[in-house]
This record gives sequence, C-alpha cells and structure tokens, in this order.
Amino acid sequence: MLYPQMTQTRMRFSLDGVWDFKLLGADDSKDAKEPLADAILMPVPSSYNDIYEGRDFRDHVGDMVYEREVMVTPAMKSGRLMLRFASVTHKAQVYLNGTPLGGHKGGFLPFEFDITEAAVIGSNRLTVYVNNIVDNTTLPAGRLVHQQFPGLPEEVHNFPNFDFYNYSGIMRPVCLYTTPKTYIEDIVVQGKMDGSFSWRVTAGGAAAENARISVRILDPKGSCVFEGAGSEGAGHLSEVLLWDTEHPNLYQLEASLQAEDGSADCYAESFGFREVSIKDCRICLNGKPVYLRGFGKHEDTPVNGRGFNQVYNVKDIALLKWIGANSFRTSHYPYCEEMLDLCDREGILIIDEAPAVGLHSQFSATGMIDASGKHEGTWEYMKTGEHHRDVIREMVARDKNHPCVILWSVANEPASEEEGAKEYFEPLLNLVRSEDPQHRPATLVTYEGSSPDTCKVAELCDVLVINRYRGWYDTEGNLRGAAAKLKDELERFHKRCPDKPIMLGEYGADTIAGMHDINEGLFSEEYQVSFLKAYSSVFDQLPYITGEHIWNFADFATAENIKRVQGNKKGIFTRTREPKMAAFYMKERWNKMKEKENGV
Repeated sequence: MLYPQMTQTRMRFSLDGVWDFKLLGADDSKDAKEPLADAILMPVPSSYNDIYEGRDFRDHVGDMVYEREVMVTPAMKSGRLMLRFASVTHKAQVYLNGTPLGGHKGGFLPFEFDITEAAVIGSNRLTVYVNNIVDNTTLPAGRLVHQQFPGLPEEVHNFPNFDFYNYSGIMRPVCLYTTPKTYIEDIVVQGKMDGSFSWRVTAGGAAAENARISVRILDPKGSCVFEGAGSEGAGHLSEVLLWDTEHPNLYQLEASLQAEDGSADCYAESFGFREVSIKDCRICLNGKPVYLRGFGKHEDTPVNGRGFNQVYNVKDIALLKWIGANSFRTSHYPYCEEMLDLCDREGILIIDEAPAVGLHSQFSATGMIDASGKHEGTWEYMKTGEHHRDVIREMVARDKNHPCVILWSVANEPASEEEGAKEYFEPLLNLVRSEDPQHRPATLVTYEGSSPDTCKVAELCDVLVINRYRGWYDTEGNLRGAAAKLKDELERFHKRCPDKPIMLGEYGADTIAGMHDINEGLFSEEYQVSFLKAYSSVFDQLPYITGEHIWNFADFATAENIKRVQGNKKGIFTRTREPKMAAFYMKERWNKMKEKENGV
C-alpha cells in the first residue's frame, strides 16, 4: 500500500484534529444513521485513554465511537477519492453519512476505502466505531474475563497477555486523498550493491490494463540517472552510492502513468542500493558484518499514549544517534510509516515486527507465567492463525521498499517451547519471506522458557533472537551467576545451531530514576549499570553474537500490577526521555564500538 503523498496528480487532505467521541456501554446502540449525541472532544490521532480523568474511562472495555464532518468539493470527486486510516486499534467499522463502508481488524496497519460514490459534494458525516478488546483471536492477544464480587453487579475486564498498556483508539493519521480514475496502485523497487535494480509498477482502475508506465531514477542529489518504460523492468548503474548506517543514501523511483481514458498519474518512492545477508554467524549489510546496537522500543509518550507523535519520533532518533545505537526492533507491532521514513533518512536499522505478542496461554499482563495452572495448550487455545497471516501480508505490503528494514519478526515471546509451535510458525516464516520481494531474513523472538533444550522453532529462524532476564526475573541480585547462566545458554544455542547468528532481543532491569544504592541494590541506577556491564562482558566473549538490544529504550506504560510502578521502568531513558546513569555507560560502550568499526 502506497503512502498518501501530494503530487502533481494527487491531493491529500488531513482529517486530523478534534473529533466528537463517546464511550459505549453494552446496551448502547451502534446505529450510525443519526449524528452522535452527548459527545465529548477527542484529539485524533491519539490514544483515548489518558485524555480524560477516571479509571473507568481509561480502562473502558469494548466499543467507542468517533465522529466528524468532512467537506468534499467537486474537484475531489472528479477522479478517485480515498479515505485512509493509518491505524485504528484494534477493530474498526466505518460509516459515511450512515452508510457502512467496511471494517478492519488489526490495530497497527493502514486500511482505506474508495468513497468516490459514497461521498456527497459538501458536508459528509464520518463515523468510526472502535473496539479495543484483545482475546485469543486478536494480535496482540489477551483475555476477556467476567468477574463477580459479593453484592456487586458483574464486571467485565480485559486482561492483556502482554506487558504494555492496551492503548486504543484512532492512533495514527486519517486523511482523504485523490488519484486519477486510472492510477498507480503499488510500486516495488529494489537496488543492489553492484548497482543493479528492478522495479514493478502496478496500475489500478478501469483503463489499467493498457496504461503506459514510464520510470525515472533520481540520485540522492536529485539528478536523473536512468529513464525507462514498462510496468516492470531492470537496469544497472555503473556507479551508485550505497545505503548504510553511516551514509544513508536514498534514491527515488519516479513512476508516471498515462491511460487511454485520459488519466495521468505520478508517484515517487524512495529506496536504497543495499543488500542484507547472513554469513559466518553474522548479519551483514552490503557484505560487511554489522553488529546491531540498540533497543526494543515502544510507541509510548505521556498523555498521547501510543498515538502518533512526530516530535517524539524525531527526538528518539536523535537520542539513538547520541548514544551510538544503529538499530531497534519495532516491539511489538509495526510502527508508524513516518518513523520508518525517518530511519531510512538517518540510517537506523529496523527489525520490523508483526503485532503477535501474547501468544502463550499461560502469560499474564506482566509477561510472567500465570501460576494458576488452569490452561489449555497454547496452539489449541489460540485462534489467531488466519489473522496472523493477514497482518504479515499487510506489514510486508506496507514496508517492503524501506532500506532500513533488514529483518522481519513474526512474533514476540510465543509458546515456542510447546508442541504445535513448529506447525504454527513454519508457514508464517515462509510466508513473510515469500511475500517480501527482497526475501529478507526472518525470525521470531523467543523467551527463556524456550531454552536450547526445549525450543521448537530455532531451526526455522534465519537469526536467533532471544530475550533473557537473568539477574532480574531470576538470579536477581547475583550478576556473576546471571552472566554465567547467560553464557552457558548462548553457548548451547550456538552448539545446536552453529551456522545461525544470535542476538539478545531483550535484556534489562527495572530502574527508578534517581534511586541510588552504594551496594547496587535492585531498582537502583547503579544496579542497572552493573547489569548491563555483566551482559556486555558475555557478548564480548562470543564471536557469533550479532547484536544487543536493551529492553527498553524508555520507560513505558503497562497494565497495573504489583510488579510495575507506574509502568515498566527498564528504560535507559525515562518516559519523558531524560537519561539514567546507564545511558552514559552505553554511550561510551557503543561509541567506542562505532569508532572501531569505522577505523577511528
């Protein structure tokens, strides 16, 4: 799916702003034929949860409705008029003037509707019903629980299987955009190290079959270096500037369309000349080993929740550069398109992850094993298979051309130690590779219950990405013992899969900013530094380790529980992006590594 852009043949109109909003109870009607009554104001995009006060408001379970007026002009209806949502979490049903347009399931990927016929010239009433429930059919997964307390009416609670707050609403930008009646529907473009490149331009509309396609390639300075014709083709440039972390050189493919019905369309897609490969237990970029330095992150900011926030996106990239990081994982869902554009421009490498977290029938909201023992086997209990395939296709369709994306992750911390895991994940890993025109490597991220002895999926992955919290959730306070256990486990994984790179996808310790302890006690800033030093010493001894991603970049909100103090505090930065002591240790470590890589 192409990102909506303004061109000589296309217009884009933002629908972001303040919408009408209402939480709906179980007995409230979802009839969009009448305008919304008793509404309050809600900014779009944002998570709704933290905008108004009250626990019942923040933790509402079920449906809510957004509404606004949309003005349409005759010029907007002269071609094709599209309504696009960058994401609605987790399910959406959309109506225009009381007439249903359709729905979408999945809270972190875009969807759109052709409203050329449905829209009227003048004012139109746009209504969006949103459902925020997570269960064993959704990604991410959760549980819908009905609870009865003495003398009280039944309560309904939605418990996530994942350790981040279930922010929801219209989370990312909404817009209208226009195209000609026959239009450029999609572009696939790829550049390689040797200067070879290929393209495929798909046309849509009534006259698409006989539409004439031409392309131009512009170098990073904007000079045309190639012209060609045809909906698909290939070529070669004798000299190219490669895209890498130090020199993120971006080229553009300009596609133009001429159709027999008189339509003319144009669109420009950025891309880079670069290649990703695996050799000698290392991830390689342009044939050279690259050591991934960085974090697991979250799209999480104060007040705005998981809502789109370009200010924090730019700030986070600046902090990544400051600390010497070169990468992060989009834990645990695809991030906004604008963030990937920034990473393309700034040379940040991305592990792009599907929103498949909580696929474990025994996980509670903290990510800990639920000790009640009342569980089915995960792969009989979860009913996510078809939806999982859909979100993988949508993720790859959206992100396929980004040079910053070097590795796909199809899930985080599933029950990969249980029988049935191989049968569930093998088709998904094959799917993500086959859907990707570049056939980038793929993985799924495992947790400590999926050990070298029990893991059912290690051989399926191109890179072993494992999450470990030795020294925190176990062996707490004993960092010497934790390091010994970690090294032993990494060595056993390497023995099992001697040709696969291994990296830590998560490791960290909750740390209260400003809490100090001369004895490096738990939760102190001193303990976080010592924890990271212990892990670093292990990584530096093992040549097959291809990267280290700390959990987490910044503190973030979670469901309330006694293991969390206003959220997860494993951030190297606070939620408002102030550095903890550990940030300065990692800055020194990573910048030294960067200098060594660059021969300084």
